[in-house]
Amino acid sequence: MIPSIPRSSAAKFTYAAYIFVFFVYLFAPLIAVSVFAFNDSQFPSLPWRGFTLDWFLSSAGRTGVGRTGLFFDNGLMSSIGTSTKVAIIVTLISVTVGTTNAFLLERMNFRGRGILYVVMLWPLVIPGVILGVSILQFMSTIANGLEDFFNIRIDFMRPGLPLVIAGQFSFIATIATLIISARLRKFDIELEEAALNLGASHWMAIWTVTLPFLRPSMIGAGIISILMSFENFNTTLMLVGSDAPITIRVFTAMRDGVSPVINALSLVMMFAMATLAIGLMFTGGSKDQGK
Repeated sequence: MIPSIPRSSAAKFTYAAYIFVFFVYLFAPLIAVSVFAFNDSQFPSLPWRGFTLDWFLSSAGRTGVGRTGLFFDNGLMSSIGTSTKVAIIVTLISVTVGTTNAFLLERMNFRGRGILYVVMLWPLVIPGVILGVSILQFMSTIANGLEDFFNIRIDFMRPGLPLVIAGQFSFIATIATLIISARLRKFDIELEEAALNLGASHWMAIWTVTLPFLRPSMIGAGIISILMSFENFNTTLMLVGSDAPITIRVFTAMRDGVSPVINALSLVMMFAMATLAIGLMFTGGSKDQGK
């Protein structure tokens, strides 16, 4: 709605009501999950039975109440570590490849560039389940063929963390490429030419001039990559092995019955992801303004 256009009281009330309902719809489930993480009940639902930190800090052997809090649940903590490891690897590879792709698509003129750009976007429009199944079938076919004909066993082509990383990378790298390309498109190429005129090599000009300009977008791409890696479920489900990331662990746990520990985990993850995103965005923004 354009603020300069005169509006009636009814229009203003309707607009305000719409904004209120929208934010209630957006945040009410998150607030409910957060509140019930502190409910002293075996089930994350009403009635409210009192405040407790058991679902975070309780150890069944220590307290004798039969509860195991989030930080004493070895399975969940191990899954968080697995997701963190996957997210870091996927982010590093995606930002590196995304930066390279950005230079390729924005700086190079070659036949088929438009087709390459469209093909790069395919993983974003293909459903995650189909993407995961396709990668699994492709890798398994190669692994089975090598084992049958050459007696060579390649474990990283079997379901497990390497395939999870490959599956997540297949679409997260595209997102990183789009973010970094948008920033590179705004870069003034004359800055590089000035560095070359001052005696810098082409690679030195890119390292000292272009990459610092791209740093905010690379940080932003890294943030998005971490968040998308942590929350990904469909593709990961098709490729996971014995080491389950947190999304798969939560899915398995909820099939056995909802526990307030899941609420506690959700609250910790929301806080951690929000802190990471806000902190790195402010860091990237301050660096950008300094330039």
